[in-house]
Amino acid sequence: MRFANIGGRLAISTGGGYADVAAASGGQFGPAAMEGLENWSGLRAWADRQDAAALEPYLLEGSGEKGAVDLRIPVPEPRQVFAIGLNYRDHVAESGLTDPSTPAVFTKFPTCLAGPRDSVVLPPGSVDWEVELVVVIGRRGEHVSEGAAWSHVAGVMVGQDLSERQLQLAGPAPQFSLGKSFPGFGPIGPELVTVDELADPDDLALGCRLEDGDVLQSGRTRDLIFPVPELIARLSAVCPLLPGDLIFTGTPAGVGGGRKPPRFLRPGDVLVSWVEGVGTLRNRMVAAPASAGAADQHSRQVLDLTHTTH
Repeated sequence: MRFANIGGRLAISTGGGYADVAAASGGQFGPAAMEGLENWSGLRAWADRQDAAALEPYLLEGSGEKGAVDLRIPVPEPRQVFAIGLNYRDHVAESGLTDPSTPAVFTKFPTCLAGPRDSVVLPPGSVDWEVELVVVIGRRGEHVSEGAAWSHVAGVMVGQDLSERQLQLAGPAPQFSLGKSFPGFGPIGPELVTVDELADPDDLALGCRLEDGDVLQSGRTRDLIFPVPELIARLSAVCPLLPGDLIFTGTPAGVGGGRKPPRFLRPGDVLVSWVEGVGTLRNRMVAAPASAGAADQHSRQVLDLTHTTH
């Protein structure tokens, strides 16, 4: 099954379009995407009983793709967004580091999330790409075993962990969360795809490219140093995982900062990101207004002052 956020309402793919879940269920489920995740077991049980092709689509695909409808963030208000750094050996190598013995965990603040077709305003600095498989938690879990981990997953999405490298790496204590949480720095989607749609959820091809250029990244999730079940087990051993929580699982080699010379995103670039069997994101980079650049410079000065006085 594939669920989407169409114009702010939870929808289920019918194969040729989307049906509104609230209408199709006779009001059993509300229209908000997050409501469906809070009652994920009920939503799945209802969806399993449906003949998707028989549902009345209220929006149809256009030109053979879902870009014609108002696709928004499939999981718009997660309470926790975890992200994993250095989780592919080839990316570790291009970063000049050694393989980690434990996952490098940080957070992306939820306000950074963006939709699968949204434009991203580039702040001053060096904005890099990082294509990732994003896992969506479907039911609360504490001390989840690796064997039970996938049963706690509602589905997966394509994600981009966009990163402004100057702020991310500034100071003796790198600012990973800040450098990766500008508005628009977490495009996800285009749909939430349940695991049973995938032949092998532990082995998916993923990559990204510039629309008018060559492939930038290409990898497979089988090469994760810490696979999805281990990440869920390790994270849930520290804090509860809640319905709707996101896990950005890491990126393979090919980031702009690892190139010689480095290459970062520019206004006008269209970044196309995909995961096999899951879907494709298409995000255009746009320049920040001049006033936003001045505000950003002021915030950098404040950060620098705080850093030098503590």
